[in-house]
Amino acid sequence: MAGHSKFKNIMHRKGRADAARSKLFSKLSREITVAAKSGMPDPNMNPRLRLAVQNAKAESMPKDVIDRAIKKAIGGDAETYEEIRYEGFGPGGVGVIVEALTDNRNRAASTVRSTFTKHGGNLGETGSVSFMWDRVGQITYAAAAGSEEKVMEAAIEAGADDVESDEDGHTIWTAFEQLSEVAQALESTLGEASSTRIAWRPKALTPLSGEPVATLMKLIETLEDDDDVQNVYSNADISAEDLEKLAG
Repeated sequence: MAGHSKFKNIMHRKGRADAARSKLFSKLSREITVAAKSGMPDPNMNPRLRLAVQNAKAESMPKDVIDRAIKKAIGGDAETYEEIRYEGFGPGGVGVIVEALTDNRNRAASTVRSTFTKHGGNLGETGSVSFMWDRVGQITYAAAAGSEEKVMEAAIEAGADDVESDEDGHTIWTAFEQLSEVAQALESTLGEASSTRIAWRPKALTPLSGEPVATLMKLIETLEDDDDVQNVYSNADISAEDLEKLAG
């Protein structure tokens, strides 16, 4: 078990306003359909589908919407989506990884590239950023799940690698091959997680301050607004003061 880390991976997600929640449900439904299409349509027999369904439930997606997304894959009428990873640099040389599920590779690439350009960044080649990151399992819990000490003890017992806790909640990191096993062990102690996913975790952070912070946030928000984009990761190290200025 690594020591308690205050490692911050800026990973922004919408879901507060009704319009944003609708967009989030659309992205979650797409992941469920793709997962069901790539393997067995039974969550108990398909780890990826199980994770997708768990995350949808954590976001309060109605059961009928989840079932409809699975049936869409079973019925064979689902669009053919391609999984693509884009890598690039934002303001101040901050690394950015974008994961997309798209039915039109050319459209997705054009939109992502232009978004980087408009917001002080540039799209790089595959591998230009990801070598500085680790592919890991990420399990998140709300702060109400327990104290920092309780969550740390549960994580150690479950075989996790690292834990980050703050006033917003707890993030537990594990080897992605052990994600399902660790998640199940944690559930028996802490209850159902807010989210369980395979994620990118930077090996080191890039300091960013001042005006470039707002530009980076706009870059990430614009990318996340794109229907083709599922997840956006950044290795920016932003001070609490800069984040407060941005929020104010």
